[in-house]
Amino acid sequence: MEVTTNDNRHLTIGGIDAVNLAHKYQTPLVVYDVAQIKAQINAFKRVFEEQQVAYEVSYASKAFCATAIYQVINTLGCHTDVVSGGELATALKAGFPAEKISFHGNNKSIAELEYAVKSDVGVIIVDNFYEIELLIKVLREQNKNTRVILRVTPGISAHTHEYDQTGQVDSKFGFDIDSGQADKALEQLLNEPNIEVLGLHAHIGSQIFELGGFELVGQKLMQIAKHWQDKFGYETKVLNVGGGFGIKYTAEDTPLAPEKFVEKIIQVVKKQAKELEISLPAIWIEPGRSIVGPAGYNLYTVGARKDIPGHLPYLAVDGGMGDNIRPALYQAKYAAVLANDPKAKIQETVHLAGKYCESGDILIDELALPKTKPGDIIAMLATGAYGYSMASNYNRNPRPAVVFVENGQAKLVVKRETYADLTHLDQPYL
Repeated sequence: MEVTTNDNRHLTIGGIDAVNLAHKYQTPLVVYDVAQIKAQINAFKRVFEEQQVAYEVSYASKAFCATAIYQVINTLGCHTDVVSGGELATALKAGFPAEKISFHGNNKSIAELEYAVKSDVGVIIVDNFYEIELLIKVLREQNKNTRVILRVTPGISAHTHEYDQTGQVDSKFGFDIDSGQADKALEQLLNEPNIEVLGLHAHIGSQIFELGGFELVGQKLMQIAKHWQDKFGYETKVLNVGGGFGIKYTAEDTPLAPEKFVEKIIQVVKKQAKELEISLPAIWIEPGRSIVGPAGYNLYTVGARKDIPGHLPYLAVDGGMGDNIRPALYQAKYAAVLANDPKAKIQETVHLAGKYCESGDILIDELALPKTKPGDIIAMLATGAYGYSMASNYNRNPRPAVVFVENGQAKLVVKRETYADLTHLDQPYL
């Protein structure tokens, strides 16, 4: 994995010394290179504009949600999708325009739908018949209108971890196509005067490296659009193909540039529109990991070490599964370097262990490193997606701080939790 260093041979992030960041803000620490985030968003936008199609780049909030990230993507004219009342509240607090928000989720509560409608979110991604009932009820009670997109399961399984697959028929998400569920949902929504149906949506999985799945989903969704036009006289205005574009976590990963997926999707949709003789809809994408993943770094301080004859040593750091559960949850793999001198000669291979009371709290099972000592800083690379989002207070450890760096400047955007934060919701029993 390529990294940059300064005259002190320290790792730099956005031009700033990572060791200095660790000392100033303490560890564990999450750091984002904002320029890298912006560059990826602009790469997506450039493909759409070169192809001259209507589009939205909708940032998938679940990858990393904080007021600061919404402020950054808003400066670039992005859309965003949220999957809970909490994500919606965060986006609105950040000043993100409600009309540029879409609300996902397979089990939205009545309270969440009321909040979304009251806040005038731009579109609600409808996932099931129960949700349609709730939404109609809320719209009538508030005497409001809304726009919706139907999420369908296209029957396409991505080549990824089974927990990350969402497009196959046997999924908790979306309306099934072959059984007629999607048709029934559309017909029901078209009969509601308070609802405007924008189009349809599918998401086939995450961390996808191959173009084939996106070619298939583009074809499938356009065939549905043609079917809906013929059967209901309905013209699809928006085709939302989701996200899931894979990123490079380790040297073994060989993903395409994320914008290459978008280029292929546009080509397929254009071809289908011509062959099926239907209007070209706007194309929406929902990247999250590919926007923030490569831009993120987790900084840790080296502590204890355990040497076992005939086995790899355990090198422990001051974080672990509480700030990045992905390695323990589904064996996610990462690269890491010694931030004090990333290009120093490799001298050993270790288990990079966390501090949590679980044998499975191993951040990297086999990590090649130079010689280390307590107090050194380890930087895990490409940690920007799902690490902080899935962070917990397991073992009553506070969650880390988050810092954004850009143009040689660092800014604290999420404070480190304190012990007082851990107990502020507790109520006495006796």
